[in-house]
Amino acid sequence: MNDTARDSTLQFVTGVLKKGYGVASGCAADSPYPKGSIALQSPHFLERGLDIRRCYAGTLNVSITPYTFTVANPQWVFERVRWYNGYIETFSFSRCKVLCREKEVDGYIYYPHPETKPDHFQDDSVLEVLAPHLGVIHENEKVTLGINRREIVLTP
Repeated sequence: MNDTARDSTLQFVTGVLKKGYGVASGCAADSPYPKGSIALQSPHFLERGLDIRRCYAGTLNVSITPYTFTVANPQWVFERVRWYNGYIETFSFSRCKVLCREKEVDGYIYYPHPETKPDHFQDDSVLEVLAPHLGVIHENEKVTLGINRREIVLTP
């Protein structure tokens, strides 16, 4: 992405990594999805036109407190995805930049719509991000996100 496009479309916000439930990656001992929910959902997204296979099959949970966010006009919306044992959910995605430890990668804001999600809810100041594996990262580590201001609205 060139600097002109970045300046006009991306809003940068720095947050900190928060421990997730371990369900997206399947790392939680009590996860109902042994390979993780992202691994199970990924083929459904691919058949609808979004290839996330280059991303780690888990989410970065980035707290952007004191900001909250609203998904306004995401690039992708997949409604009523039947992905596991009869679960039917709606998902939205928006491209983003992820900057961590002076490394910049392309990623996606991953938004399972809460009104269709069975459990494991995030608060409205935690963005779930899909990105290529960034190595070992730790809770409370700083992460900067470049968010498309037309798709995700931040509110202080």
